[in-house]
Amino acid sequence: MDPIKEAFDKVRGDITSLKEEINVLRRGLKETREKLIEMCDILKIINIKVNKSLSTHPFEKPTTSTHPSTHKQPLEPLKPQNLDISTGNEGVSTDRQTDRQTDRQTQKELENQEKAIENSLKESSKRQESAIKAPLKHKENSFENALEILNSLDNIKKEIRLKFKRLTEQEILIFSTIYQLEEEVGYANYKLIAEKLSLTQSSVRDYVGRLINKGIPVEKKKINNKQIELFISQKLKKVAPLSTILQLRDL
Repeated sequence: MDPIKEAFDKVRGDITSLKEEINVLRRGLKETREKLIEMCDILKIINIKVNKSLSTHPFEKPTTSTHPSTHKQPLEPLKPQNLDISTGNEGVSTDRQTDRQTDRQTQKELENQEKAIENSLKESSKRQESAIKAPLKHKENSFENALEILNSLDNIKKEIRLKFKRLTEQEILIFSTIYQLEEEVGYANYKLIAEKLSLTQSSVRDYVGRLINKGIPVEKKKINNKQIELFISQKLKKVAPLSTILQLRDL
């Protein structure tokens, strides 16, 4: 198969795969948000029930004895005793203020716990969104890179087509022969090309010079400071084989 076509097919497949992964991540993010909303609603209901329970809970007042003492009072006053109730406040419990403070502290602690849970859920949601957005951003960048590759391949194809379109039939024949000899025997030189095409070596040199002047990537390498071997640039071979080059030229 044509390497350029294979590259296009592979890029298209990668783009399709990226789109599917993006859709999966978006669905996961939507489900996560819905679950967080449900948890927040549950917490609100719990908060309402706790407040109602605290507001309807009666505070028990301590009872004091109403029976008068039958004992005679001694002449000397007794030492004051520590009582659980206050005699100067009609028997009101001395611990009532402490009870109220304890209830308020308990309610405040519950509110603080609820706020802490809500904040924890919000932070967890933010972390999940960040974790989802990171691969999404990476996928978007990959998608952009794939488009750049496609555009780059299009530009390369256009450049190859224009360069080889300018060649004469004899010049493209010389180029094809160099390409084929390199594939068959590992190299090409003026003598091998001349024998294969029934041309003189000087004519072959002239055509090779024309190819190089027109921007065709033909490389020369001197062996033992005497013989010159000819090669096609490996970069061009990786981008397009000979069959692709000839097809582009015929477009």
